[in-house]
Amino acid sequence: MSILIVAAHPRIEHSRVNKRWLSELRGYPDQVTVHELYKAYPHFTIHAENEQDLVARYDRIVLQFPIQWYSMPALLKQWLDGVFTTSWLYETGGKAVAGKELVLAMSIGGDESTYQSGGMIGFTISELIRPVQVFSNQVGMTFLPHYKFYGANKATEDQIDNSAQRYVEHITSPDLNPVVVRKRMLAEMMKASSNPS
Repeated sequence: MSILIVAAHPRIEHSRVNKRWLSELRGYPDQVTVHELYKAYPHFTIHAENEQDLVARYDRIVLQFPIQWYSMPALLKQWLDGVFTTSWLYETGGKAVAGKELVLAMSIGGDESTYQSGGMIGFTISELIRPVQVFSNQVGMTFLPHYKFYGANKATEDQIDNSAQRYVEHITSPDLNPVVVRKRMLAEMMKASSNPS
């Protein structure tokens, strides 16, 4: 499985979490390719065809970003809008990204308790990212369970290091897709029922 990380942190040099995640990812060059949007496009002039060619080469696309104002950074939203054009998606018979997997990897400054019903923010991260899930469904991608790290503002170096290792394990896991796991489970159940002990 080929994995593309589209990293979008507007001030990566000041980041503790996202910068550490990128450092960890670079230790796995045979498994992941890192593409940093703010380094590639500091003036926000995205070359859509180049990006489309890049996306087309990978099975799993990971969008890595810090939650900012309850959403993604501006350049990542611009990238989604500019790269996933109607003509690219549907002139190919709707197959440009159909069947590819999409994963979100997010760092969140606040504590998990604030991101829940009744909490200070009042919404979960899953609720806040719902538009990306709808986008994924509409373009034919499989939206996989996201990776999130709460409390980034107060996290210790050990917590950040542990999150980086868990992040790589999460996004590279072949069992991240629940459909694959479910099919394997059903096959094992059928095999067990056909071979009574």
